Amino acid sequence: MNHQFTAIYKKHGKWFLGWVEEIPGVNTQGKTLKEAKTNLKEALSLVLEVNRALTRKEISGRVIREPLKV
Repeated sequence: MNHQFTAIYKKHGKWFLGWVEEIPGVNTQGKTLKEAKTNLKEALSLVLEVNRALTRKEISGRVIREPLKV
């Protein structure tokens, strides 16, 4: 499944800051823009993975779980 998000990058001193516009809490930094981009992809993957795991742990009983494409 393909998802598309908006990455924002900003130079701050000697660092590049990066965050995902659509998902609060997905942010990172890097010494280079390339490093910030790599780190941001990893941060996004980790946040999505953790959110899924936490939701599955917290939900009990019968639920309807289905793919949602946007």
